[in-house]
Amino acid sequence: MSTFEDIRPYYDTEVNQAIREIIDHPMLKAMMNFTFPEWKDDYWKDLMLHCHSIRDFQINFIYPGVNKVLEKSSEGLTTSGFEKLDPGTSYLFVSNHRDIILDTSLLNTCLYEKGLFMTTSAIGDNLVKKPFLKHLARLTRNFIIKRGLPARELLGNSKVISAYIRHSLLRENRSVWIAQREGRTKDGNDMTHKGVLKMISMAADNQEHFLDYFKRLNVVPVSISYEYDPTDVLKMPELLAKANQETYIKGENEDFNTLLSGIIGQKKRIHIHIGELLNDEIEIIKAEVSGTVKQMQALTDLIDSQIVLGYKLWPTKYIACDLLSGKEEFSSEYSQEEKTIFEKRFRRGVDQNNPLAISSFLSMYANPVLNQRKLLDAVRNP
Repeated sequence: MSTFEDIRPYYDTEVNQAIREIIDHPMLKAMMNFTFPEWKDDYWKDLMLHCHSIRDFQINFIYPGVNKVLEKSSEGLTTSGFEKLDPGTSYLFVSNHRDIILDTSLLNTCLYEKGLFMTTSAIGDNLVKKPFLKHLARLTRNFIIKRGLPARELLGNSKVISAYIRHSLLRENRSVWIAQREGRTKDGNDMTHKGVLKMISMAADNQEHFLDYFKRLNVVPVSISYEYDPTDVLKMPELLAKANQETYIKGENEDFNTLLSGIIGQKKRIHIHIGELLNDEIEIIKAEVSGTVKQMQALTDLIDSQIVLGYKLWPTKYIACDLLSGKEEFSSEYSQEEKTIFEKRFRRGVDQNNPLAISSFLSMYANPVLNQRKLLDAVRNP
């Protein structure tokens, strides 16, 4: 395991010492006071200092915290597809990515409640630059992906990440969560980057076909859908820069501020859908598609279609479509009250004198509807 020292979560034998290093941190105090407002600090500190495993830390402190977030900033979490998962099988969950922390936290909450093993999850090192956040990430079974490496280091680091994913799935029988692309989706287009799949495939055995390797990993797409994106307005500067073909440079504390906004901001309803195990479809790709490049593209398209079709379309998505088009094509999918609430949020957060800002914000919500419709039309009219 020395190969993974720079990226791995804590071992259970390291958990208690890690907790002792952060037990007096003001951010931990804020988290616990939010989660357990009725408890005195000495009480939760004593409980935490008797914690000696990641599972104990997650179940006793993180799980209640996630439920408190749901209680305070949502109208509930619903799920579909979890019944297809086998409790004794590890899966590679390839997921769309909308929120820095909650995507994985909510998935693991559902896995725990349904008697399934929680995942080890990928997190970018840009999010754990503060020592406290790095401790917390490692205490919640995250492995760290280094961002912005020089080209000469990128290949080596990708091989280490790939080997760690293989180790977790095939040696430890531990499911892995990874986003379908680097960074969160900002524009509502949940599309897989082939580079992510190529990185994962690096750990295949010599002479093993990469599709056979993906079958061994048990790839399952995951779709998570928030009725309201609590960071929608925060995404606007980057969307506008991209639309204007400008380079976007993040502010010093932008990732951290976005992380907090995602946790405490209003999300209304949330849905997580577990897609199909892709092994049968991967076998078809191997039999019917020639050439590695086309096979990788076919696998990418397969994951995309599952994520897009599994995405729960809330009224906000349909409202945005109609506001974008100026029509009422989807008016049966929402109430006038829901439209009024969305329009107030939209007008308050977006410069109404900037047509590009208006279209960028509305497209963020509308694209899941448009992409799902496009896919269904393709199926009906191949």
